[in-house]
Amino acid sequence: MLVVDDYQDGAGSLAVLLRMMCREVHVAQHGAAGINLAIERRPDVVILDIGLPGMSGHEVARQLRSMPETRDAILIALTGYGADEDQRLSAEAGFDRHLVKPVDVVELRRTLETLLLSKPRTAVVPS
Repeated sequence: MLVVDDYQDGAGSLAVLLRMMCREVHVAQHGAAGINLAIERRPDVVILDIGLPGMSGHEVARQLRSMPETRDAILIALTGYGADEDQRLSAEAGFDRHLVKPVDVVELRRTLETLLLSKPRTAVVPS
């Protein structure tokens, strides 16, 4: 699993939580690092902030979807942007799900279980 978020404390806390769910987790602080780590590690799930510096999470998602190494990864937007338009943009970028910060731990666990069990990928379902 890969977490891409420029807020270091939040990304670190999320990684600890995901590791407690018995997952191997890697963390990147910006889009380019996230793409490189995704190519190297080939995670089954990428949890990605939208408001990244330099390269938005939407652009990262589009690039991940375009590469054979990462095109089938489950992409979850975890962002402070929660309006209908934000969710539409996430769907267009290729995200499987759009969650709004602060995320409820139970909702995150349920989302991960549902998406991991339902491969191949499905369309974005608003939270």
